[in-house]
Amino acid sequence: MVAVALRALLDHSIDYAGMFPPCALELEPALANQARYVRLEESWMLNAFVLPVAQFATAKQFLPLFDPAHPLSISALGPRTENAVAFREALVETDAAIRSLSAHNVDLVSISQLEMFLPGDVEANLLSEARSILGDLPVFWEAPADRAERTIALLAQHNSTADLPTFGYKMRTGGVTADAFPTSGQIAPALVAPATHQVPIKFTAGLHHPLRQYRDEVQTKMHGFLNVLGAAVLAAEHRWDAAQVAAMLDDESVSAFVFDDESFSWREWKIDLQRIKDRRRFVTTFGSCSFDEPREDLRALKFF
Repeated sequence: MVAVALRALLDHSIDYAGMFPPCALELEPALANQARYVRLEESWMLNAFVLPVAQFATAKQFLPLFDPAHPLSISALGPRTENAVAFREALVETDAAIRSLSAHNVDLVSISQLEMFLPGDVEANLLSEARSILGDLPVFWEAPADRAERTIALLAQHNSTADLPTFGYKMRTGGVTADAFPTSGQIAPALVAPATHQVPIKFTAGLHHPLRQYRDEVQTKMHGFLNVLGAAVLAAEHRWDAAQVAAMLDDESVSAFVFDDESFSWREWKIDLQRIKDRRRFVTTFGSCSFDEPREDLRALKFF
């Protein structure tokens, strides 16, 4: 039996990114996995399938894997650009591709959000133009950890003058080598800032396991998704500073994380069920190349 608070924290939290390292599957087997996952009992944890815009045309031939009761929800991954000029051009092309796929078969496929790298020279006026180009599609803009606070402030400035949906921030929390993992001290300010500015945040890479732990395959400690999502909601609820967030991100003790049908607690800090749901509006999803590992690890740790 899954505790109600755990389900609230992890509800539709995993964007399946099977095409990306370390799994790096081809499109067809990755989509076949997604088609299987949406039919599982634990599909409540699953959100969208991360699909590069460049693969949209090829993906159309695999839509029969899905049906109207189990459609394909896509998190579109836009191209990475290095400057504002190339960024604007890519936006126009990305929008055209999204509109084309969205209209292809509305019973089987939908685009739920866009993820795209934000070059460092993009300013507020170009973000406003991006919103006019993309319409009401939810968007998460990625920037490295050392630009997190500045990027979140820029997004907050845009959001303060825009109607919903707001722009969100996408943070990379790992990779396939040790140097791809930001420290807890680097992640922590990015979890404090969205709570202050009401900017939605999603995460990508390295969050395969519930709790922080050392992994031989990357020769470093990987961040845990319960640490990251839990710290984000507790930071917002209790107005934590970055040092307190970092302490939770570093915690490897399973006994410190307690879920029941009314609340989630980490050590002496608690958040009730309704507040978890409220905070999740700004603590959205994490991309993972595996949907199996997170579920298997939760079972191994007796959370399921």
